[in-house]
Amino acid sequence: MIQTLSTRDYMTTDVITIAPGTNIHAAIRVLVDNRISSTPVVDDNGNLIGILTTRDCLNVAFSASYHKDRGGRVTDYMSKNVETIDAGSDIVEVADLFLKSHYRRFPVTEDSRLVGLISRYDVLRALADLW
Repeated sequence: MIQTLSTRDYMTTDVITIAPGTNIHAAIRVLVDNRISSTPVVDDNGNLIGILTTRDCLNVAFSASYHKDRGGRVTDYMSKNVETIDAGSDIVEVADLFLKSHYRRFPVTEDSRLVGLISRYDVLRALADLW
């Protein structure tokens, strides 16, 4: 019998998130202080509505430094079209998705609610457990 592992078995569930109405400069501070390259943006119900990346923030930081822009809210800068993985997805299928994309991690959802993150490292660990 072939053993199957799901995303749920290897995803990280302790995820730092931010709200869409958060001041963008405060959100940048969250990324910097936690040494993370992106963070999911969730509404009051935990639904994933976007992701804020360091690339998004670099645009803001440059504009604030060079043009003296005041910033705005996270919702004005976040990426809204986010590719996600279902928590029940087979880990081998997720490995294939990573091989076909440039992403290093995917938000994991169940019924549109964010339940975790899965990274390339998490998938590699899962595949090693299958050996």
